[in-house]
Amino acid sequence: MGYAIVWLINTIISLMIWFIIAQAILSWLVAFDVVNYRNRFVYSVGTFLDRITSPLLEPFRRMIPSLGGIDISPIVVILLLQFVTVLFNRSAAPALIAMLG
Repeated sequence: MGYAIVWLINTIISLMIWFIIAQAILSWLVAFDVVNYRNRFVYSVGTFLDRITSPLLEPFRRMIPSLGGIDISPIVVILLLQFVTVLFNRSAAPALIAMLG
């Protein structure tokens, strides 16, 4: 059971990282007018990614000043998620596996 919980937490963190990357790429494609939100599929994907990633990104967007229109909050959040993954795998995961098996 402990291995399954550790796998689930690691998978959720990995999915969040991929969602942030996909949201950043989609925002670049929209900014460079490669795709636009008038397309229903692009709009639905963009809305989904924005709803998934905004709870993590918004606090950092408020704290980090704008760098000439470049948003570095996805980079900061990805680095923090990687840090949380390493911290969890090194400290909490062994104890969780030992406790739950």
